[in-house]
Amino acid sequence: MNVRNPFPAAALHAATTSPAVGVPSEFAFDLQDFELVRTLLKQHTGISLSESKRGMVYSRLARRLRATGQRNFRDYLNGLRQGTAEWEQFVNALTTNLTYFYRESHHFETLATLLRTRAKPGTKLRVWCSAASTGEEPWTIALTAAEVFGSLTPPVEILATDLDTGVLATARKATYNAETVSKVPEALVRRYFIREASGDFTVRPELRSLVTFKQQNLLDANWQAKGPFDAIFCRNVLIYFDRDTQLQIVSRFAPMLAPGGSLFVGHSENFAHGQRALRLTGRTVYVRDDA
Repeated sequence: MNVRNPFPAAALHAATTSPAVGVPSEFAFDLQDFELVRTLLKQHTGISLSESKRGMVYSRLARRLRATGQRNFRDYLNGLRQGTAEWEQFVNALTTNLTYFYRESHHFETLATLLRTRAKPGTKLRVWCSAASTGEEPWTIALTAAEVFGSLTPPVEILATDLDTGVLATARKATYNAETVSKVPEALVRRYFIREASGDFTVRPELRSLVTFKQQNLLDANWQAKGPFDAIFCRNVLIYFDRDTQLQIVSRFAPMLAPGGSLFVGHSENFAHGQRALRLTGRTVYVRDDA
């Protein structure tokens, strides 16, 4: 990723050579280092790291220092300033990807109703999963569609995107261990997964053909996703953005929904105020309001 860096070399040097505060044992990592990391991540992804994440940042970026052979954060951050390919790994290391099959299961019940209601002969329903992570969410969408239509090839197209290229690789592979798959009802596991010799489970190829994976930063000026979509999932992601960025992204989702299409967000995300394009219709489900 090539990203213009707003920090001159002198400012970067000052930020990484200040007296350390609570220096970890392996690499010096002071408060100003942490603030610079927060600023860089916010500029590139819109994610706002809280002050409580300092230990997490050190732990995750220390792995990148070891992997790249860097001896200190000053050199590592200076490399980012020069726009190296390490930007991608930097972002991947600091993004959180907690997910599991049928997370917030009421959403998939709502999705099933939506698919039944909007189905028309000769047309395909379109769903965008905008924070695909390691794949459990888009594959749950695919399983839901297969159940609704009673077919391994339902008339549904699913676009799955994520900022983190590492988790997208896992999602594309569509292979999960038994513990991960245990959250899927046993009958659905038998219908929609193939058990490997290793004991892992892989989503059946027919369902895998429903999903297209692409890398996407929601802060990019241009999105690869092109509407209209019958449903957009963006769950438990917007909480990492400040309020203005949240509303900016939601306002971009709204015109990408087909009339009557639904936006699914996380259980702690609420956009009832600050925008008028979407109307709350259920538990963290918004519908495009053309009134």
